Amino acid sequence: MFIDTHCHLTDRHCGDGDAKHAIENAMASGVGVMICPTADPADIPGALKIAEEYSNIFCTIGIHPEYTDANPADFLTDDVLQNPRVVGIGEIGLDYHYNADTRMQQIELFEKQLAIAKKYNLPVAIHTREAENDTAQILNGDVCGVMHCYTSSWDLAKKMLDRGFMFSTSGILTFKNSGDIRETFSKIPIDRIVIETDSPYCAPVPYRGKTCEPAMVIETARVLADIKGVELPELERILEENTKRLYPKIQF
Repeated sequence: MFIDTHCHLTDRHCGDGDAKHAIENAMASGVGVMICPTADPADIPGALKIAEEYSNIFCTIGIHPEYTDANPADFLTDDVLQNPRVVGIGEIGLDYHYNADTRMQQIELFEKQLAIAKKYNLPVAIHTREAENDTAQILNGDVCGVMHCYTSSWDLAKKMLDRGFMFSTSGILTFKNSGDIRETFSKIPIDRIVIETDSPYCAPVPYRGKTCEPAMVIETARVLADIKGVELPELERILEENTKRLYPKIQF
């Protein structure tokens, strides 16, 4: 089965039945497991609720760098992180594209969450955008996890490979202007790759312009299989094993 390792089921889906519809579509399409991350602290109760309602949905709990006013200790609590449905901490990281003026606050938020991840021995899902140098400096090997929706350079990828990280690719891999990203994933060892939709964002070809759903992760897998020169069923098996290694708490 395919696994969507990063789908925001609490973002623009919940409250009107769309999450249920997206989950059912995914399961009917062969996406057997989904991992729902948080970005806004307000999403945490919803993510936990979805993970409790569906046996094939897990979540990662974290605070996106956009929310620098949040105190991680108020949300990444013992009860939350020891929940068997919570398999990691994310998405966390740095984003200087829109919010470079909050650089120091982002770094402080990031480092606090990394310390919590280390304390609970949980993998992290890292968001990095236009912040390669600081990301590489902060992720010094104390914790490990996945570089989520990876679109950064091969230079950063090499550093993070050496530190044990995996790399997740999204529908962006399928875009016509994503040659550099495809080149990077051609170099990343296949046993260090997982896939995601980052839904409701980044819908892959042929769904560009539509709301992304977990079912669409298979289109990204088709392109990745071509890049890596393997048949789709073999890639499916490899990605499942990789995800189990990335998130050891997942049971399915």
